Amino acid sequence: MLNTPPGPTLLGIDVILVGSMLAGFATLAVLYAIYTAITIRDPMQKRVKALNERRDQLKSGLMVQGSKKRTSLVRKTDSTEKMKDTLSSLKVLQASQLEEIQQKLAQAGIRNKELAYYVLFARMILPIVLGGFAAMMIWGFNYWPDLTPFKRVMAFAAAVGAGYKGPEVYLSNIISKRTDAIRKGLPDALDLLVICAEAGLTVDAAFNRVARELGRAYPELGDEFALTAIELAFLSERRQAFENLAYRVNLDAVKGVTTTMVQTERYGTPLASALRVLSAEFRNERMMRAEEKAARLPAIMTVPLILFILPVLFVVILGPAACSISDAFAAKPGAQ
Repeated sequence: MLNTPPGPTLLGIDVILVGSMLAGFATLAVLYAIYTAITIRDPMQKRVKALNERRDQLKSGLMVQGSKKRTSLVRKTDSTEKMKDTLSSLKVLQASQLEEIQQKLAQAGIRNKELAYYVLFARMILPIVLGGFAAMMIWGFNYWPDLTPFKRVMAFAAAVGAGYKGPEVYLSNIISKRTDAIRKGLPDALDLLVICAEAGLTVDAAFNRVARELGRAYPELGDEFALTAIELAFLSERRQAFENLAYRVNLDAVKGVTTTMVQTERYGTPLASALRVLSAEFRNERMMRAEEKAARLPAIMTVPLILFILPVLFVVILGPAACSISDAFAAKPGAQ
């Protein structure tokens, strides 16, 4: 039986195997890109469904009185009740933590407040699960025998910390992406609000119109404006609708807009002029943020330049000269 020669290796790694794996990943990425390109999805479908549910809740809150009103607005399932009872029995359910997680869920675009119990339960269970799995792999099966005792303890602590901070980091990532998307579309939304206010539309009609116009380009901002328009139409206090908008969006600019709206509703100040000033300020802030990123670019590019570009440049420039010098020194003994 013939033995096949081993393939080329680089730093002990089979180059052909790594190249095959990279080619497979590239093929999957191309197929996924083709699938997303030919698949047509409506980004507003789920948001419209959530907004319709919120409208139905507000309608039921206005029409139903007494105990029926409370039971219709609060949806609780058996699993949520079990988690709540478990957390309460273990003395880990605090009202401040629950309110904080509910606000983070709202800022992430998740309307169901019951998921806050799931987040708290996951933050309690995941450290035990990941810590137990890490302990079993490190000490039980001795999967990494070369690790020192200190590294073993640090790996176990990292697994426990990842289980505890994992849900919070996941929520923070969603909030950050959603906040950036809202920040990008806010100046355009304020310009459209100015146009609607100067055209004579009411505040709730202006928010609804802006939500329809910007729903495709900025779905997150359109979702928030549409929900604000619904709450303006159904809530007894219009100020509460603006405060809910500031509660759901983790952005100082939105808080400034809501403060302006509340002052306009209370004192009757001109809405168009105030929104025009806010829009100009937000555009200047966005330009300053872009200039700040551009100013940081040379410092950020220093490390890739030193590690990746300069060595290749030296090889290209000095490589032919080094080869010529080497050939010259190798030819001298032969000539003599």
